[in-house]
Amino acid sequence: MLVRSPTAQDTPEFTMTPSASPRPETLGDLERLLADIEDGEGSVRLGKRSRHVLTALVTAPQQAAVSSISELAERLSVSPSTLSRLAQRLGFDGFAGLQGVFRRNVTEGKSFYSDQVSRLLDGDGNDGSHARLSRLGRQESANIGDMVAEIDEVSFVEAAGLLAEARRVRVHGMRQFASLASFMAYGLGMLRPDVAPLDAARHGVADALAQLGEGDVLVVASCFPYTPSVLTTAEVAARQGIRVIALTDSTASPLAKVARYSFPVPNHSLFFSNSMCAFMLLVEGLLSEAANQLGETGLTALKRRERLIGELDASL
Repeated sequence: MLVRSPTAQDTPEFTMTPSASPRPETLGDLERLLADIEDGEGSVRLGKRSRHVLTALVTAPQQAAVSSISELAERLSVSPSTLSRLAQRLGFDGFAGLQGVFRRNVTEGKSFYSDQVSRLLDGDGNDGSHARLSRLGRQESANIGDMVAEIDEVSFVEAAGLLAEARRVRVHGMRQFASLASFMAYGLGMLRPDVAPLDAARHGVADALAQLGEGDVLVVASCFPYTPSVLTTAEVAARQGIRVIALTDSTASPLAKVARYSFPVPNHSLFFSNSMCAFMLLVEGLLSEAANQLGETGLTALKRRERLIGELDASL
């Protein structure tokens, strides 16, 4: 991704005094900081355009929480790099950190899904069905394109290697990610033994984790608003020496902090819940790479499965 370097025209937008204020951690902190900036107080100084951007984010926290940086930049008529620099001036490493403030605010409100539907109805009530479908298709295509562009090839190949060679592999996801976990476990199980959803027998996650040892692999999948039990499972697994691969929505995700390999997947769309299209492509890509690395071993496993299907055909 190309990022425009700051120019002389950009520089006056941001200045800071040597004694910077603590980084804002809540929406209330941002509101107070914005008020101080408007009054000419505090350690952060922003130009007119940047104050306008921050005001727009603070007054529409739901939109700031669920939109991609590209969508927000387009909506606010600025470049994505402007949003990134604003976040850095407020004390964050990048825009994901600033967006985390808005996401926490939405999570505490417990209204993520209904707010998504409200946003859909407010923004597209006059669109026809085909227009909404077309727009959804464009958004999903953008999600997939952004995901592929951001994949680190070395991490991708190494993570697929773990899927191919680890003694045991378990996949864990809740709610709609349960279907993704089931699909991934089924696909990898076609190529190699000892692969399953984490708690396939429904004996509980503690019992399922107890079946894994140091060096085994746990794939976890979740995105904002993150399922707490999935986060805790990943943390406990990592402490036990189980190698964690995270499929999540950003580098700022709490899953990314405990995973050996983490793959951020954009999922911004008209869909009222978390979009799954790019997640599904990532899983297919990892499985395809694992098949490539397994080579003849994977091919032999597939042929054996085909023979068993043939032998059982009469009773199926």
